Amino acid sequence: MEDVQKHSVHTLIFRSLKRTHDLFVSNQGNLPDIDERFEKMTRSIKARDTYGLVIDRAIKSMDDKKMSAIQNGSSDKPLAITDGSTGQAAAGSDSGATGAEAGSMVRSNRDKDKPMVIGNTSLVRASMPTSSGSGASNVQLIPKKAPSIPKPKWHAPWKLSRVISGHLGWVRCIAVEPGNEWFATGAGDRVIKIWDLASGKLKLSLTGHVSTVRGVAVSAKHPYLFSCGEDRQVKCWDLEYNKVIRHYHGHLSAVYSLALHPTIDVLATSGRDSTARIWDMRTKANVHTLTGHTNTVASVVAQATNPQIITGSHDSTVRLWDLAAGKSVCTLTNHKKSVRSIVLHPSLYMFASASPDNIKQWRCPEGNFVQNISGHTAIVNCMAANSEGVLVSGGDNGTMFFWDWRTGYNFQRFQAPVQPGSMDSEAGIFALCFDQSGTRLITAEADKTIKVYKQDDEASEETHPINWRPDLLKRRKF
Repeated sequence: MEDVQKHSVHTLIFRSLKRTHDLFVSNQGNLPDIDERFEKMTRSIKARDTYGLVIDRAIKSMDDKKMSAIQNGSSDKPLAITDGSTGQAAAGSDSGATGAEAGSMVRSNRDKDKPMVIGNTSLVRASMPTSSGSGASNVQLIPKKAPSIPKPKWHAPWKLSRVISGHLGWVRCIAVEPGNEWFATGAGDRVIKIWDLASGKLKLSLTGHVSTVRGVAVSAKHPYLFSCGEDRQVKCWDLEYNKVIRHYHGHLSAVYSLALHPTIDVLATSGRDSTARIWDMRTKANVHTLTGHTNTVASVVAQATNPQIITGSHDSTVRLWDLAAGKSVCTLTNHKKSVRSIVLHPSLYMFASASPDNIKQWRCPEGNFVQNISGHTAIVNCMAANSEGVLVSGGDNGTMFFWDWRTGYNFQRFQAPVQPGSMDSEAGIFALCFDQSGTRLITAEADKTIKVYKQDDEASEETHPINWRPDLLKRRKF
């Protein structure tokens, strides 16, 4: 067997190149003649596509004499785009091109018979390729930045300013009246109390429920206060006479939540019978019974735009309802545990739902998932949001978490102080509510007190900096 002769790498590469050259050299003599007109047109198109975004700068730096000559109607003179400093034609024209050819990338899309309109806007528009032409847009030339998590907005920390005592049972619900002068609370002592918001003094006590009051709401259009409780009753109180004027009968078990529609005179309630009900405020008629949940409906909210009714249930789902038809249009099954609270953003077309696994944000009207807000691992009983983008969540163990709505950044957390003499188990937060200005936060707690929080006026970005770690924010899309 003969020994195979080994060659160096350079020899092998050289032989390969020579074979390639011999293979294709015969085709070189058959090349067509170069069309100069086609070459100039190609350069013009390439120049327009490459420099179209900065042509307006070149136009602004055009020689004053040429600009004035064009304005005086001397259209016979060629339009050349210069760089202002050297007077040379802009890129795209070769050394042998005339002035008219150099300006062709401006006038390529212009009808020659039409008069040339002078002005930066007109010239720039003429230089930009149309979407119906080549299909390529200059915007595509701009490199896209990699998606990044936006930096959260700075929010002042919140601190306790007042503790209000007076209830003899767990305080379960809060509602601030539209005039921002007083607020109402309901508790396990079956009493609804009305407090002055500025001073915290008791103004009125309303008795009539025979079990725990679980929800209150104040009408913005009528002097009415609505309440619901574990006695299956939904009541309408006339605040001019401080008496019950209507009862809404229909729920088969405890009523846990209620909400007033902002524009229509209807009332939405939900409870332990796995339904939400829509009531005509005046006739007391049960307009719709929203069925579909398989467990307690713990939270219901109403808004003027679709979906007008949103419910959260212990069956781990959130449902969006068509108010006119009385049917469910969408069921969100992303949560793995019971949903106890839903809150609408006061200005954005979004809402959030709270569960022990995490808080999720959704976009209306179809309930598109936005992001997870993770970190509050307790059972989240309640949430509140203000127009400044502050989202607050209250836990069953007395923890309060403050979030930036847009980014989900947790800028403050603390354990709510328990009233002296209370047991550690009485540290739960059952309801949260911002006042109409969004500057005061009211909490209803298991230690039978109502706490009012305000923003710290002395805090600043220097004293309380944002500890922003985008690498730790994991947005799990499900």
